[in-house]
Amino acid sequence: MKKLLALPLILLLLASCQPSKITQSWTDKDAAPKLYKKILVLGVLTDNDNELQTKIENHLADDLRALGYMAIAANKVFPPGTFVKGDTVRAANAIRGNGFDAVLTVVLIDKKKEGYYVPGRITDYNNFNRYGRFDQYYNLVTERIYTPGYFGEETKYVWENNFYDLSTRQMIYSARSRTFDIASKTTLAHTYGQLMAQSLVNKKILMQPSEKDE
Repeated sequence: MKKLLALPLILLLLASCQPSKITQSWTDKDAAPKLYKKILVLGVLTDNDNELQTKIENHLADDLRALGYMAIAANKVFPPGTFVKGDTVRAANAIRGNGFDAVLTVVLIDKKKEGYYVPGRITDYNNFNRYGRFDQYYNLVTERIYTPGYFGEETKYVWENNFYDLSTRQMIYSARSRTFDIASKTTLAHTYGQLMAQSLVNKKILMQPSEKDE
């Protein structure tokens, strides 16, 4: 009984504690850590998600800079309309013309609503002494039964990130991840940015700045 009652809340708490998570990743086996001079963070979202795109680009660039890397959000450099669907030549020329030697793309590949249920009250059955008398037990159980729970809804985002070395024009890292906007888009962008920035370091795509002169 206890496990059945607690399960929905446990799932909710797990989701709340882990709003962003990498679900799969790939790294070029021949890639070696490199200290890139200027990394472009480029979001690819629909026009309806312009606000989220800006936040994602800014937070991810900020988180990379916090780790010691020169990263710039695309919205800080390029005016709207620079990157047009299907015009890869124009996009490549714009990037090279600004001295970038790497690009990290952030693509929103799926977005959907998901529901969850939070029970009104979860009884702690570990303290059995509290239920030694029938009247105490009856009062607590009826209170729990008649305390209504509620249904909630959150948006699940599925992202794809690719990291390109512009000197070789090759993709050397790719990852799929999912995030939830439980608090706000700002929180989503912040936790997601930290996750991806650290992943690039952990996967040894980015050389640690301290290793430059070693």
